[in-house]
Parts: sequence; C-alpha cells; structure tokens
Amino acid sequence: MTIAFIGLVAFMLATRRPLKGSVSNVVKYVFVGMITAAHWIFFFEAIKVSNVSITLTTLASTSLFVALIEPVFFKRKIIAYEVVFGLITIFGLGLIFQAETEYGLGILFALISAILAAVFSTINGIFVRYDKPTKITAYEMLGGVIGISAYTLFNTDQVTMPVGIDWLWLLLLGLVCTSMAFVVSIEVMKTLSPFTVSISINMEPIYAIIFALLIFKEDEYMSPLFYAGATIVMGTIFLNSYFKRKAQKTSEQQTD
Repeated sequence: MTIAFIGLVAFMLATRRPLKGSVSNVVKYVFVGMITAAHWIFFFEAIKVSNVSITLTTLASTSLFVALIEPVFFKRKIIAYEVVFGLITIFGLGLIFQAETEYGLGILFALISAILAAVFSTINGIFVRYDKPTKITAYEMLGGVIGISAYTLFNTDQVTMPVGIDWLWLLLLGLVCTSMAFVVSIEVMKTLSPFTVSISINMEPIYAIIFALLIFKEDEYMSPLFYAGATIVMGTIFLNSYFKRKAQKTSEQQTD
C-alpha cells in the first residue's frame, strides 16, 4: 500500500491533478483506507490458514453484504433479486464449508474480509459522486499504510524484509494490482452500482483457481462438492448480468 500511495502521488503530480482536499474529506478517505487495510489483513491471513481457492471463493460473498448495506447508504429500496442472489451465494458457500471443514478458520477470515470489502466498496460509491477516483484512492492507500503499520506493531514476528525478486512482485502488486485496480473500480461506480461491481469481481475466483492449480498444483485440489459450491457462487454473476440488462432494456423502452 505504500508503493501504491507513492505511485499515485507521483502520477497526480506528473499529470498536475489536484491532491489537496478538504480536511473532512481527507479524514473520511483515510478512515476508509484503514477499513481496506483490515480487509487485506484478513484476506491474506485467510490464504495463510487455508488456500487461494477457499479464500477467493468465500470472498465472493461480498455481493451479499453489499446487497444488504447498499440500500442503507444510498437510501433506496432493497432489490429482491439481489438478496436472493446473495442467499444463493451463501448456499454455495455452505457447500464449500461442508466439503472443506478443515479450512473453517480460513473461511471465517475470508467472510470478515468480505464484509469489510462490502463496506468500503459501498462507501466509495458515495465518494466518487463528488471527488476524483485518483484522489480518493491516494488517501485511502495512505490510510491503509497507517492501519497496517499499527497492526504490524503488534505482529513484529511476522515482519520480513523483501529480497531480490520480491521487490518486482511488490511493485506489480502495488502499482498495477492495487493502485490502478482500485482507481478503476471506483471510476466505474460513476455508472455502475456497488452491487454490480462487487458481483462482477466474483469472476476473480475462477481466474485464481486456475492459476493456483497451475502454480501450487496438488495443494489446491479440492473435493467435487467444493467445485459444486463454487459453480453456484459464480452462477450468480451471470444471473445478475441478465437481470440488470433486462431492467435496463425495460427502462429504455419506458423512456422512449
């Protein structure tokens, strides 16, 4: 997150984008950055005590939590099918838990990570209405640095300095997979709801499971019931897209 923050500040200075903001807004962004940091702490702890497949599939439950909290933040009615899709996701997760009971702690950590992701994603959907995604992300990364630094003070035994090629991977994670991805995810919320963004990100487990199988091989092999649950979770993505397109067409027809 330090690399992401420095990269964003350098980019904003180079492109002469305003970095200054009101004190109240900056405080809000920094606080949400701390929530983001907590999300990543639980995310990586979940991978540590389970594996990539379990963590990312469980993280797909973010869409359920967004469906529940988005109406509160955006002051709109709850959309029934979003809740239904969220419940379907939970059912899929239930199958995964039954299949992989030895990873219970990892699933719990991933669920906490999902709740935190739902919170900061929804709040960012509000922030982007009145400020630039790059500025929002820069201060949130700063808040993340503060949050993780505070966490590290109580976990000094886990701190190891990067060496050699570790720096290359950290630069890739910080500049591309964190700062750039975060800016884009906030940018698209100018036109898409936090729920649609979160459920679209549910495609991530598919890519991750494939890469994890290629890289970690037998450590990532799961039972058939796991893949059944994962398929159910992924299915909600396509159902959501179908209903969203259908609603959009109906709205356009009514406008015409």
